[in-house]
Amino acid sequence: MLRNLLDQIASGVVSVEDAVERLRTLPFEDLGFARVDHHRGLRCGFPEVIFGQGKTMQQVEEIFQTLVHAGHDVLATRVSRSAARRVLTRFPQADYNRLARTLALRQSQPTSSSGFIGIICAGTADLPVAEEARITAEMMGQRTRTFYDVGVAGLHRLLAESEAIRQANVLIVVAGMEGALPSVVGGLVDHPIIAVPTSVGYGAGFQGLAPLLAMLNSCASGLSVVNIDNGFGAAYQATLINRLAEGKRPSSNHDVADE
Repeated sequence: MLRNLLDQIASGVVSVEDAVERLRTLPFEDLGFARVDHHRGLRCGFPEVIFGQGKTMQQVEEIFQTLVHAGHDVLATRVSRSAARRVLTRFPQADYNRLARTLALRQSQPTSSSGFIGIICAGTADLPVAEEARITAEMMGQRTRTFYDVGVAGLHRLLAESEAIRQANVLIVVAGMEGALPSVVGGLVDHPIIAVPTSVGYGAGFQGLAPLLAMLNSCASGLSVVNIDNGFGAAYQATLINRLAEGKRPSSNHDVADE
């Protein structure tokens, strides 16, 4: 954001007076119920992300509006349909993914990594978490490739994609039930794997606790685990790994709120 502003001043698009006015809200803007961090992109390479769960529709809308007006790319996760409708009324150019419950608006020129992040999910019921990961990674400028419904109950489906899977720089593997898929993938590749347990499963799955513990106790090397249903966290971590793999420092023309 700051780099863009300086470029606009240098080119005469923005006057010094206007620039001073914009800088009044840096490094954060106090909305009373939230302090929106406008410098997150400068420090971390990606803006603050809005975590919609637990927020009112008005709160989601106000934070979203604040980030948009500051010129950031905006990503909100766990957004209800009612909150999304309210935001879309004001910002119809935003995109709401009902499956992933993400609300995204890109204002910068999209960038794309050379290497890709592979996103693997066990079953169709795991798609909401996998899609949250995909959208997050793509908003962070990463190329992705998905391999969906390749759970271990039909191992041939996974093996049929093994050559393509090995081409990824980093893999996100999403699974519920017994959570075995990341361990199987770990025995096939030499890349970092981020395992995501989901709350999919019957009663003894304890809403994702069973696959979480299975992944934490995996015998596969090179496997890390994020929290239950945390597609966002997995994608963020995968993006950092992919950037390092490509020797790239993040460009800080994004910024996000509350996660």
